[in-house]
Amino acid sequence: MAAASTTPLPTEIKLHTQSKLLDIAFDDGARFELPCEYLRVYSPSAEVRGHGVGNAVLQVGKRHVAITALEPVGHYALKIVFDDGHDSGLYGWAYLYELGVKRDQYWQDYLDRLAAAGASRE
Repeated sequence: MAAASTTPLPTEIKLHTQSKLLDIAFDDGARFELPCEYLRVYSPSAEVRGHGVGNAVLQVGKRHVAITALEPVGHYALKIVFDDGHDSGLYGWAYLYELGVKRDQYWQDYLDRLAAAGASRE
């Protein structure tokens, strides 16, 4: 249980539908704007991550994906429903925080993997 006490907790979560951004503020003062596409391609679901190390499934064609619903799951996570039908990932507070902190690194990694696969965000 000690690890949970060190995880910053969200104090505010706003979905900006026009700009397709999830704005999330944490109790340590951090605030992140996470694009819907970024959240979708880094979904914590088994469908995206795969069922084992190295089995992640590259998500393509998600440039215009939007979030249609945000559903709190207890006091530990957010279920995000996307307009492409994807809704199986639970985004824990620690994972959302990690996605914010490492956004530039993770996004570049995603773009590199798309390029290597000859795939597109469109």
